[in-house]
Amino acid sequence: MILQALAAYYEALKQKGKISPPGWSAAKVSFALLLTEDGTLQGVQGLKFLPEGAKKEAPQVMDVPEQVKKTSGVASNFLCENSSYFLGVDAKGKPERSKQCFEAARALHKTLLAGVDSPAARAVTAFFDRWDAENAAQHPVIAPLYDELTAGANLIFSVNGEYAQNDPAIAEKWEKSKTESGGAREEVCLVTGERAPIARLHASIKGVKGAQSSGAALVSFNVAALESYGKEMSDDTGQGYNAPVSEKAAFAYTTALNYLLADRKHVQHIGDTTVVYWAEDADELAQDVFGFSLFGPTGDVITDEDLAGVLAAVAQGGPLYLKGLPLEPKNKFYVLGLAPNAARLSVRFFLQDSFGGMLGHIQRHYDALKIIKPAYEKFELLPLWRLLNETVNQKSKDKSASPPMAGAVLRAILTGTDYPASLFENVMLRIRAEQEVTYGRASILKAYFLRNRSIHLPKEVMEVQLNEDTTYMPYVLGRLFSVYVEIQEAANPGINTTIKDKYFNSAAATPGVIFPVLIALAEKHLKKLDNRKKTYYEKKLGKLWERFEETIPKRMAVEDQGTFYLGYYYQTQKRYTKKENKEEEENG
Repeated sequence: MILQALAAYYEALKQKGKISPPGWSAAKVSFALLLTEDGTLQGVQGLKFLPEGAKKEAPQVMDVPEQVKKTSGVASNFLCENSSYFLGVDAKGKPERSKQCFEAARALHKTLLAGVDSPAARAVTAFFDRWDAENAAQHPVIAPLYDELTAGANLIFSVNGEYAQNDPAIAEKWEKSKTESGGAREEVCLVTGERAPIARLHASIKGVKGAQSSGAALVSFNVAALESYGKEMSDDTGQGYNAPVSEKAAFAYTTALNYLLADRKHVQHIGDTTVVYWAEDADELAQDVFGFSLFGPTGDVITDEDLAGVLAAVAQGGPLYLKGLPLEPKNKFYVLGLAPNAARLSVRFFLQDSFGGMLGHIQRHYDALKIIKPAYEKFELLPLWRLLNETVNQKSKDKSASPPMAGAVLRAILTGTDYPASLFENVMLRIRAEQEVTYGRASILKAYFLRNRSIHLPKEVMEVQLNEDTTYMPYVLGRLFSVYVEIQEAANPGINTTIKDKYFNSAAATPGVIFPVLIALAEKHLKKLDNRKKTYYEKKLGKLWERFEETIPKRMAVEDQGTFYLGYYYQTQKRYTKKENKEEEENG
């Protein structure tokens, strides 16, 4: 299903003129070799540029003749290659291999350009005839840029100010050579269902975080154990005959996926997983809305108000518009997560639904997370990266969330299913380690308890704001602990070590043991206060103790410990909310 979805996306992109036609592919190009018509190298043109918002220059992405699948052998691309093939030198210290690469490029270009009557064709052919690879490092044009040129960057040719791959005569010859290259075996294509020539090798997928920079395979087989149903393989590495995909479909899906991965605006990383997403009809606006809603702002012109309007329309089942532009809720939408696996790629997840369906799940996710927040909190919604950060020690060198957990959380959000238990476990671990219930962690606890069907807690303790009427003991104990902290701070302004530092976790886990200690400490702290404040806090404690209907348990289950932390968070936020006029209460 992944390949079919990508192939359909390719067709949509092709109709909009956004993607390379058959026989061509996008490549990152760093330099152009400037040739005279007699093949003399007269200069090198740098093609790198500084992307908006980036700190480092990046190569230009250009349409070049479709590149070959690289293996450990020598195989040259046409009109776009690295220094080993075009100059006969590299930085790897393997002159014999560089010589073989240059000879392979010379043979390929002389064969394909034979009979092509254009200045560019003649210039490239003459260059390969006259270039002295053995003394390339000393060439006056190459020497000043030697380190950069031999660092693996892609090079192209330019003749009379025009790139060789754009020459009409050369392009025509290249496309003709692609259609005439026969010999491929024919079978029924798994993607299209049509009988067609089958691709022996599929193009490499580039841009997946952690994968080989030269690209990795999504579909390939290279050991006899993978043979089945009579699909025999030769000794070629990475053959695709075991899963027959036509040359046309292989080109379509690999080109579409590489297009997605090259789109910096719409690529996200969750742990070691690279995430891409797309609408079947290639509606970029749908991509923008989806990306903003799940991952937060990425420099787009979409605002929080815009997103709120779209999500509200989804919830009401009405038509979707963004800045006056329509969004089709029935449009098929896909989310693909890829992770590196040696020279191949692993599919971490592949999710599909209607665009409106996915936005609906995201809206319900945010509804579950919604909780009273501190006045300083700037985020209107809690984007996925921020949510995952709440599970990680921000002082550690590796601040990445657990990849399996991150993927499971994303699946839960986009399918409306239960959040993974690992999310709750990691949040509880961070609370215990730091003795801090942040806005994000409280949101996660509330959402986890609210959404997960295996959790059976009273809904009254999972509201957006503090519930002062509930008698659910773990929740009330958390509230009570917050008041004890408040009393200690009032009695000892600027105190360094508080009861929260000493007893927070143990009060949640073994309240029957710890709360008698806290009660005794609170009595000492109250004696330090003036009568007005003392009376205020005694009333506050009295109202909370009235909520108890049973004896404090010696131990609490982990879900109840989470409820304790929630009660603490709600009560603490009530103390700091702008709506509460604490001074009036004290005087009353």
